[in-house]
Amino acid sequence: MDKRLFEGRDHAAAYLKYRVAPHEVVDRITTFMHKKTLKRFNLAVDVGCGSGQMTTLLAPHFSQVIGVDVSAAQLEMALSNKKPANVTYRQCPAEELPFGSGEVDLVTAVAAVHWFDQEKFFQEVDRVLRPGGCLAVISYDIDMELEYGDVSDTLNDICQEYHAALPSLPDKGSYRSMFNSWSYPDKEWNDCLRIKRTIPVSGYINMIETISHFQTLKKQDPIEAESLSSRIKNKLLSAMEASSPDPEVTVVVKYYYWLACKP
Repeated sequence: MDKRLFEGRDHAAAYLKYRVAPHEVVDRITTFMHKKTLKRFNLAVDVGCGSGQMTTLLAPHFSQVIGVDVSAAQLEMALSNKKPANVTYRQCPAEELPFGSGEVDLVTAVAAVHWFDQEKFFQEVDRVLRPGGCLAVISYDIDMELEYGDVSDTLNDICQEYHAALPSLPDKGSYRSMFNSWSYPDKEWNDCLRIKRTIPVSGYINMIETISHFQTLKKQDPIEAESLSSRIKNKLLSAMEASSPDPEVTVVVKYYYWLACKP
C-alpha cells in the first residue's frame, strides 16, 4: 500500500472506538457462503483489518480468523481490545498475504481495497482462496444520514455540508468497476445495506473524523479540519434544540459490497 493514513496511534484508537461494526454485512456474507461453499468455514482472513472490528465479527462463524494490516498502530489497538480465542493478527501488506495457495475459505476487505495495489492484491486473493472460497469487498458511502425527531431533513442538509467540504476520494463507482472486472462468474453486487446505530452527536463527528476523506483534509489543513468539525457540530446541536449537551441521534451508514465465489 502506498497510502498510509491510518498509522497514528491516536487515529487507531479513534478508529476502534467510533467505527460502526457491520454485523449485518457479516450475516449477508455467511448466508452467501452457506449457499456456495459446502459449509467449509475453516479460515477467514480480514485484509486491511485496522483495529479488528470486522475480524472479531467473523469469529463465531469460522474455526480460525486472521486479521492482517500493514499498520503497527492499528494492530496494537486490535490486540488491546478483547478478542475471541480463535482470532489472531499479523502485520503484512495486502499484496503479500502470508498464506499457502488454496488455504483460505474467505477473504474480506472493509473500506480498504482502494488503498491497495489492486492488481497485486486480487492476484493474492485468487492464489490463497480454495476452490469454492469466497471474497467479500465492502465499503460505505460517506453521506451518512441522521435521524432525530422532526428535524432529520435539516440535520441531513447540515451533514451534506460536512461531506461536501471534504476531499473527494474513491467512491462506490470504483468499487462497482472492481466488481465488473472480477473474473469469477459466480458473484453478486449489493448496492445499499442501511445500518442504523444510536450514538451521541459527538460520536457522529468523531466517526467522520476517522474516515480517509477527513484525514486527508487534516493533513492538508489541520486548522480548517478542526474548525469544520466544530462548525458542523454546533449547527447540528442548534437544529436539534436538545436539552442534553450531547444528545443521541440515529446514524444511518449505507454499506455497499460485492461477493464472489471462486470456481
